[in-house]
Amino acid sequence: MRAKFGFLIASAGLFALATPVFAHHSFAAEYDNSKPITLTGTVTKVEWMNPHARFYLSVKDDKGKITPWEFELGSPNGLARRGWTRNSMKEGDEVTVDGYLAKDGSNLANARNVKLVDGRKLFAGSTDDGGPVK
Repeated sequence: MRAKFGFLIASAGLFALATPVFAHHSFAAEYDNSKPITLTGTVTKVEWMNPHARFYLSVKDDKGKITPWEFELGSPNGLARRGWTRNSMKEGDEVTVDGYLAKDGSNLANARNVKLVDGRKLFAGSTDDGGPVK
């Protein structure tokens, strides 16, 4: 019985150590730096969390059709070092985002720069996103 208990504890420990590896990814694994995108839309949600902050936009095309988009940012700590706060971008704000499309073709992109409603342009990507410095 002790051997089974020890095995379960060891297995749980190994799983706990491996979980962060599954949760994080490199830029190149998910995004394509040869497919830049610029979109303007209305912020519908902001998630200030680790390992990457995220925000969501409603983007209206020329025909009036609204498409939801998700954008990944750098970590909250990295964003704070670049001038961001939790209140830099709020629901209802109109922003313009430069970024890179996801490789899977979904409405997901890695944000590189975000032009905020007050005109400020903030760097939003991680330092290893592979994109050109703008």
